[in-house]
This record gives sequence, C-alpha cells and structure tokens, in this order.
Amino acid sequence: MAVFKKVEARQAPIGSRGIILWARENLFSSPLNIALTIFGIALLLWIIPPFVNWSIIDAHFAGTTNTHPKVGANWVFIKVKMSMFLYGFYPEVDRWRVKLAYALFLIVIAVFKYGKGAIFKTSSVAIYFLVAYILIKGGIFGLNEVGYDKWGGLLLTIIISVVGIVFSFPLGVLFALGRKTDLPIIRSLSISYIELMRSVPLITVLFMSSVILPLFLPEGVTFDKLVRALVGLVIFESAYVAEAIRGGIQAIPTGQYEAADAIGLSYWEKMLLVILPQALKVAIPNLVGIFISIVQNTTLVMIIGLFDLLAMVQLTASDSHWLGFETEGYVFVTAIFWAFCYAMSLFSKSLEKRFNTSNK
Repeated sequence: MAVFKKVEARQAPIGSRGIILWARENLFSSPLNIALTIFGIALLLWIIPPFVNWSIIDAHFAGTTNTHPKVGANWVFIKVKMSMFLYGFYPEVDRWRVKLAYALFLIVIAVFKYGKGAIFKTSSVAIYFLVAYILIKGGIFGLNEVGYDKWGGLLLTIIISVVGIVFSFPLGVLFALGRKTDLPIIRSLSISYIELMRSVPLITVLFMSSVILPLFLPEGVTFDKLVRALVGLVIFESAYVAEAIRGGIQAIPTGQYEAADAIGLSYWEKMLLVILPQALKVAIPNLVGIFISIVQNTTLVMIIGLFDLLAMVQLTASDSHWLGFETEGYVFVTAIFWAFCYAMSLFSKSLEKRFNTSNK
C-alpha cells in the first residue's frame, strides 16, 4: 500500500513572480525593449535630478521680496502674486464671494458624487450656477457689481471650463440626434454644422465670435467679450461632443432599436430611455477627453484679451520687481492644469467602472 507524504508548497522562483517578472515581460523582453528601457532611464536621470535641485533643493520659499540670488526657483514670486493667479483683478474687499463660490463648488461635487436621484443632482447643479453667478457678478442683494473685465486668473479659467462643458454637452446631444434623424433638412444642417466646426481651429472661432458676431447684432445690442468667447467655445466644442455621442449611438446593437419599437415606444422615448443611456456609457472616455481639452483650450482666450490663469503668468512676470520669473509661473500653472485634468481622468475611470454592465 502506497504511503503519501505531505509536501509543503514551495514559492515560485523569484524570476517568475512580482516585479521581476513584470520587468522581464515589459522592460527587457527583447533587444529593442532593453534599448528603449536604458534610453528612458538615462533620459529620466538627465531631467529629474536637475529639476529637483532647481525646484526644491536650491529653491527659495521664504520672504516677500526678490532678494535671493537667481540659483534655484524663487517660489516667493508665486506667494506674492498668488492673489492675481487666483482672482485676477477682482476687488480685494469682495474676494470672499469668490471663496464662497469655490467652497460651494466643492459641496456640489460631493452632492453630485454621493447624492441620490438624477433630479436632485440636476437641481443642485442648477441652483449652484445661479447662486455662484449672483455671488461673483453681484449687482443685487446688496452685493457690489463686479464687471467681467475684473474676472481673471483661476476664477476665469474655471468659469470658462465649467460653462463650456455644461452647455456644449446638451447642444452636442441635440446635434448628434439631428445627425442620426431621418428628417433630411435637420440631418443636413447638423452634418454641415459639425463638419464646419471640426474643420476650423478654435482660435478662428474665438476671433469670429469676438469680432464678427457683434456685426450681426441689432444696433445698440452688445455683449461683453467674455460672453462672446463663451459662445464661441460652446459652439466649437459641441461639434466634438456630438461626434463622440454619435459614435456611442452607432455602437448600440440594432436589436435595441427593434426591441424599443416592439414595445411601442415613440422616437423620443426610444432615444431618451433606451439608446442614449447606453450610448453615453460607451462614449464616456471620449467625452471626458473632450472635456479635458475644453479645460486646456481655455488658455486660448488670452488671444482676445482675457486674462486667464496662463495669461496671468505673463502679466505678473512683467512687474519690474519680478522680471525673469516666468518659469516659476509656468511650472505653477502646469501643476494646476495637471491636477484638474488628472482629477477628471480619475472621475472618468470611476464612471466607467460604475456603469460597466457588460458582465452583468
């Protein structure tokens, strides 16, 4: 009778598990990968240590004047000009209104993420926009009116980004549905609009909205250049949103249309209740990519005389007491844009995971 002896399980060899296995498969799997890995490491060693020395080790953080030798980064420049970066030319006595709008914005984000019910979330966002506009613009409820020409810096960047995202999305949905409709006139107009907007650069649209749009308005009617810039940004980005949503609609199987028709749904019921929810889920990565590009494209408004966050770098660095500190400003602005765009990317991944029903 055979006797079996229990043998303890042994761990896999070091080279076949963990980080060593990952490195062998991804970094050193072929001569080309080995060469690229060595080149990448050499490039990082060439860039990172000097940047760390400049930005941290040799940098200056204390003080309020430009009295340090120009060896490392002088972050005192950012500290002194922080109010310009955050508020632009907004009056100092009224900046509490902007701070309150920022705080309410964080609350709305939390409500949108953790709140229950689409109606509650939508109404919360709508109420916030109304309250934030009243706070920042003023003119009622005893608040001093602050003109659009005083808005700038991060405040202006956030306003342009949020307005561009919020208004380009529903407009893009309408044009996507218009491009997929069976009505020839609406379909032709939608296609013409989308292809025209996607064929010209954004800077051209901004110039047209800033210079040419007032020519078509009735005599005596005018809009501030910020409003004209927002109109140009929305009509431009809505075309890209429409194409992203159209791609999601085309990805929906024909059986979904047939099932909706079989239970007697009308066209709008079919699109709003069956097709669009599935199409938007498919289009989430593309839509978030477009929204990130909207945040980045806000820097173009400096061409038409608006002082957004990036324009503030050039303006503050032109101060005779702080000449030559554009690099610190650009690094600071880059960090802010990276934080915003990376947060939006993480939010996109969470949405994809939340609405992933492919395995259910």
